[in-house]
Amino acid sequence: MLPSTLRTVIRVIRRASSHRVTLSSAARALSFTTTPTSQPSSPAPERAFLDVERHADEYRPPLERIHDWDEVHIDPTDVTYQRRQTQAARCMDCGTPFCQSFTGCPLNNLIPDWNDLVYKNDWKKAIIRLHQTNNFPEFTGRVCPAPCEGACVLGIVAEPVTIKNIEYSIVHHAFEQGWIQPRTVKHRTGLHVAVIGSGPSGLAAADLLNQAGHYVHVYERADAIGGLLYYGIPNMKLSKETVQRRVDLLASEGIEFHTNANVTPEQAVKLKESYEAVVFCTGSTVPRDLPSTIPGRELRGIHYAMEFLTRNQKHVMMNKQTGELQSKWDAQQLISAKDKNVIVIGGGDTGCDCIGTAMRHQAKSVINLELMSKPPATRNEEVNPWPQYPKVYSLDYGHEEVKAYFGYDPRNYNISTKEFTGDAEGNLKGLRTVQVDKNFNVIADSERVYPADLVILAMGFTNPESDIIDALNVEKKEHKNGTFTIDADDYMTSVDGVFAAGDCRRGQSLVVWAIAEGRAVASRVQKYFTEMGFAYDTHSH
Repeated sequence: MLPSTLRTVIRVIRRASSHRVTLSSAARALSFTTTPTSQPSSPAPERAFLDVERHADEYRPPLERIHDWDEVHIDPTDVTYQRRQTQAARCMDCGTPFCQSFTGCPLNNLIPDWNDLVYKNDWKKAIIRLHQTNNFPEFTGRVCPAPCEGACVLGIVAEPVTIKNIEYSIVHHAFEQGWIQPRTVKHRTGLHVAVIGSGPSGLAAADLLNQAGHYVHVYERADAIGGLLYYGIPNMKLSKETVQRRVDLLASEGIEFHTNANVTPEQAVKLKESYEAVVFCTGSTVPRDLPSTIPGRELRGIHYAMEFLTRNQKHVMMNKQTGELQSKWDAQQLISAKDKNVIVIGGGDTGCDCIGTAMRHQAKSVINLELMSKPPATRNEEVNPWPQYPKVYSLDYGHEEVKAYFGYDPRNYNISTKEFTGDAEGNLKGLRTVQVDKNFNVIADSERVYPADLVILAMGFTNPESDIIDALNVEKKEHKNGTFTIDADDYMTSVDGVFAAGDCRRGQSLVVWAIAEGRAVASRVQKYFTEMGFAYDTHSH
């Protein structure tokens, strides 16, 4: 049931939407303050939501982009500033901006503020306002599914504001103009913090703790900093040059990064003894598997999504001049989908990334099997009301590529895997399935066999790895589905001076949530230092 005030907002806007001439009156009644204090340099109209339609950035043509590993997005410099300002002018500057509420942006980004600044052509102030709440808008502007747009008030009666596009354009323009430079940390406190894990939560925590003057060391077991940003999200979705640019910036500001640093239980104990605080940002990395009772699970050709994506990304990093991998990795370990019948089990962003990767390998066919039912074409107001994120059917970039190349949507819904079949040498050759109803009951006579040379399991993750958690006797929070997370409701664990944030604390989630978690744990560490009365040995940097 929606709160009465929210129902009133929706009722007023819906009533006004049938009479465009009164929509501006409705905006005034709801305390929308859209009149700018200065005139923009473009003819973007005030209250553009009355007349201007949503115009989101396009992807590059699917039959073009499947032949390279460049980002699927069009070059942001191809979009005029006038168009950005016009789209920003569609923001209603709501008195109660749900886009930055708990149902919208987990970072509480000041979205109406920087929309207004873009509208006024004040891009420099826009990046300052954006960085107040978001350490890495160049990441979220690419990979975030934009729950803020699902909570946009304009979205009740029309298409929402292109918040994600505007966000990325702000940070892209700021880098182009040279406005984002290393920030000098003038004073150091003498306190040392170890951050285990360099994903978005670890980087956000390290950033704020470093800016507070503490000595921050980030430990990453991979050979590159970024966690899933680097190896888990493919290049066509988020270029690694973008990730490395931010990592280099953080390093120049004083953060010490340690790669190939797989922290063992013994080393975790030493970190606890050597640092004033230890922060777990290790993610939720144990992949969910199919039931062990399914015959044929041991056949060659069945891989977890992160195994497939990580090996591919390392292969993409091959140096074209020398033929050597920048990561010093054996190219023979590539899991190739070329000329294979590929089946991706599991939907979501990771499943789509696996589909897009298989397309670039020139797979023979690509099929996606999902246990859940097909989402509705439009929002179901009874079970998925505004301002919740709309759970609706749509084509993401990977699905679009399959449809453009093969002529079909790769997704098959309400499908349950029953058996893997193989040849005498133990190689995967097929997948036997049945169809189920919405309650997962098997539908009679629905058995089907798909040809399969490569199956990728993209069914999410269950929990963090527990070896170093157990080594420090950190308590876990057990969940009903058999998974666990680190028990740290206020970001402090059961062990004094040990903290947790990100997926290892709240379960698998979005990059934007991970950044929010990293910011929150940094604040909690700072509070802990104050509570403990640690003397700050402040000296010039």
